[in-house]
Formats: sequence, structure tokens, C-alpha cells
Amino acid sequence: MADPVLSLRGLSVRFDTETGPVEAVKGVDLDVHAGETVAIVGESGSGKSQTMMAVMGLLARNGRAEGSVRYRGEEILGLEPSALNRYRGRKISMIFQEPMTSLDPLYRVGDQIAEPLMRHAGLSRAAALRRAAELLDLVHIPDPQRRLSSYPHELSGGQRQRVMIAMALANDPDILIADEPTTALDVTVQARILALLSELKQRLGMAIVFITHDLGIVRRFADRTYVMKGGEVVESGPTQTLFDRPRHDYTRMLIDAEPTGRKQPPPPGSPTVLTAENVQVVFAQREGLFGRRRHELRAVDGVDLTVRRGETIGIVGESGSGKSTLGRALLRLVPAAGIVRYEDRALMPLDRAAMRPLRRHMQLVFQDPFGSLSPRLTAGEIVTEGLLVHEPGLTRAERDRRAAAAFEEVWLDPATRHRFPHEFSGGQRQRIAIARAMILKPALVVLDEPTSALDRSVQKSIVELLRHLQQKHGLAYVFISHDLAVVRALADEIMVMKSGKVVERGPVAAIFDNPREAYTRELIAAAFLGDHRSTFRPAPVSR
Repeated sequence: MADPVLSLRGLSVRFDTETGPVEAVKGVDLDVHAGETVAIVGESGSGKSQTMMAVMGLLARNGRAEGSVRYRGEEILGLEPSALNRYRGRKISMIFQEPMTSLDPLYRVGDQIAEPLMRHAGLSRAAALRRAAELLDLVHIPDPQRRLSSYPHELSGGQRQRVMIAMALANDPDILIADEPTTALDVTVQARILALLSELKQRLGMAIVFITHDLGIVRRFADRTYVMKGGEVVESGPTQTLFDRPRHDYTRMLIDAEPTGRKQPPPPGSPTVLTAENVQVVFAQREGLFGRRRHELRAVDGVDLTVRRGETIGIVGESGSGKSTLGRALLRLVPAAGIVRYEDRALMPLDRAAMRPLRRHMQLVFQDPFGSLSPRLTAGEIVTEGLLVHEPGLTRAERDRRAAAAFEEVWLDPATRHRFPHEFSGGQRQRIAIARAMILKPALVVLDEPTSALDRSVQKSIVELLRHLQQKHGLAYVFISHDLAVVRALADEIMVMKSGKVVERGPVAAIFDNPREAYTRELIAAAFLGDHRSTFRPAPVSR
């Protein structure tokens, strides 16, 4: 076999912290050959991203890397930034998980793609912008010439990720490092981005290092796979061999971490908790100079829904389908028309004061717990915030006892309630968000993408927790997600939304085994891309 284009030997990464050094990567050996796709998998904190950040010389200021990183036989670890810039961005490029944090919101897309071309290739601005348009066309962004003038916020999530790919490809690199590039995307957009990367690899002959926790993607796209745990490579080899005959217990755990099983149906005759009829949400949007042109966006268009005690209604669809807006409309958090009844009470006529006593019975859990948890409060104070409003007579000691009980209920150590949110993992923060809702003993919980940013193994534990809480308290769930594997494990009935409308609904088995709509078939096909356990075989979908 030819020499590797990238070779790591004994790579270690250490971070100096106030409590002492932290070993993030421990003696990693890894090879990448020209034209192949190498996957690095593992849970959050396994060291997979820091391994490649060390390769790129992008560690935080308190980070230090030791060992060897060779690009085509040349040692690049420890080079001064000016010397390292001869390689990164030109020979080795990287795309990151969240493009909105990588793209400058103040600069047009065309200027951001043109910058590395002017810096590394010495092109004039006019020539760089022409090349930028070619790159946008290469990554299949419609009307690329017009999109050069767009700002990042004017693009969809999938389009922003394509812009990041275009920037990374600007100088025809040998190696493209893709760090969780599809985690936050809808399943259909994810499938298109992965197909695009595969197409570009074949066309340009580059190698791809794919960092992810989604083993379904790895099985489909990677030639070889490295499994990391605790900063070390615990297993590596050809992808097919690793999936068929995993040697390490950790690898087997990752492969088996897909949410499985089905929830028990609600008991016959379970009372209705919430009914919605003809729910509509319309947003007024302005366009043009000074916003003179006005048009209406129907985010939710005539949706009906009924959820009973102990039942879960799963709502799925792409970004912009209206599923999250519907969830907020059911809780009277956005202006809406139609009929919404909680038990026997109509909610639409109620003002804010009249709604307040009902809020404790209808709770919301958000997608990003880190963004919804105050960094200035301890976890225990966050969990008991609602008690200050709904049970103001409780003493501080009584609230603290309730917080400890809530932590136990979501399978967290009560002693950790005195820590701050940044001291918890993503899965633990989501449990805190669930505890904040559960402490008020609600009847209905709207869960808006509560597992989308979590590792598969953590997702599985959150699904098990939600099932346990539902069975224990008879909770009604409205579960909003683009992750159909999680929805299948949690829901009794599924509603498929597109452009504000419900295009298909039915029991979980009927939707997955015999979907009627082409849009539903596309969602399911994309959701189980590369999953060897899926029995779904979609009919061809016209594009």
C-alpha cells in the first residue's frame, strides 16, 4: 500500500486547567491514505475532535500537543502559524459542526469563500468571486451568482453547511476533515450533504476524515474506522469488519446504542388531555427596501391533534415544516387561531393572567438545554424556578428537598444539584431540563428535539427515562423531532408535517411499514441511511 497522506504517531493532547492537567488524547496512531474515507467515532469527550484540532493547530490556548503529525512525510506538529498556513486551508481543510458559529454574520457568503482564495492562491478579488460562484455550483446551491451576495442568516441550515464545504474545497485540498458536519441537520438534508461529500471525494480524489457519533453514517460511507474512548483508540480496522465482528465491548455498545423497543400503548379509555382543531399560525414578513413589501407566512395551516393521558404523539418533518411552531401554539406561546382545549377548558380566549395557573400542567423541554439553562444559577435553583411562581409558599429548604427528589427521578445524583450547568455533560443537562418540567407534576409535556444533539448512547438513556416517567405519571407527550429512530421508539402515533400542513398521520407501525406519501418515504429512507438493521425499503421518490 502507498504511504499515507496523513500519519499520526503517539499523538497526545493535554489541557492545563485550574484543577490540574487534563489528558484529552493519549498516544493516538492513525493513518489516512489518498482517496479514502476514514471515520473517527466515539461519544462526546472521547477525544476525536481534539485529535484533529491538534492536526490543524487549532487547540485552545491552554492546550498542548505532543507526538508526531506528518503530512506526506513532512512533520507539521509544532510548526509556527505562518509555516502551518502553507498546509491548512490549502492541503488540509476542515469543516465544523455548526456553520453559524463558523461563518461571519457580517460578511456576505461570496466574500467569505473568496478570502482563502485570495490569501492562499493569490487570486484577485474579482477572480476569487468567480471561483466562489463555481464552488457554490459545485456544492449544488441554486442560483450561485445571486447567493454570493447573501448573508449566512439568509440561507437554510443545509445551504450554510454547503457554503462551509465550498470554503473548505476552495484550494483543492488533499484532505477534508469533517467534524460532525450533519448532526444538527434534518435527515433529508443530512442525506444530501453526505451524498455530496461522497460525490466530491470521487470527483476530486481527496481523502476525508469523518468525525461523528452516528454509526449508521459510518457504515455507509467510511472505508476504515477508528473507535475512540477516553482519549485512546480502542479498536480500528476496515469498517465492514468492525461492524460485523467488533472486538471491543465499547464498540459493541456503540453499535447497539440505537433507541430500540416500543412504548406500551395508553390504557383503553384514557382521558383526553389536549385537543386542537384547525390550529393556524401566520407570521407577517416584510421584504424589500425599508420592508415595504409585506406578505404572510403560514407556519401552521389547519392542524388537528388529540393526545390522551399516557399517549405520545410524534411530530416529524424538515426544518420549516411548522412542527416546533405547532408545539408552541398548543401551549399558547405564540399567537394562533383555532381551538385548543386542555381537558375541558378552552385556552384561546384566556389572557396571560388566566393562563398562568395552567402553565404548570403544560410544560416544554427545549432542544438545547445549555441555551435554556441559566449559567448563573445552580442546577438545583434551575429545577426549582417554577416552584417560585406556582408554589411561592414553599421555604428554601422545602424547595431544595423537592430538587433532590427531582434529580433522583431523572436518574441524576442529588448531590450534583449544587453544580452549575457548564459542569454537566450534554445528556446530564437535558436531564436537568426534564427535571425542571417534572417538578411541577405536569399532565402534558411538549418535547422539542430533546435528543437531537446527543450521542446515540445518551439518546437511548433519555428515551428510556422518558418512557419510565410517562408510565409512572401517566404523562401525555407531544414529541417533536427529525430523528425518526427516536420517534419510532417513543410514539404511539406520528404526524408528518410539511409546509405547515399535516400530510400524513397514523400509528407508528403503519407510518414506518407502509407510508403513503412520497415525502414520508423520503424522510424514512434518509433517517435510516446506512442502518443495516432497518427493514424499510423505500419506493423511488421523484425529485
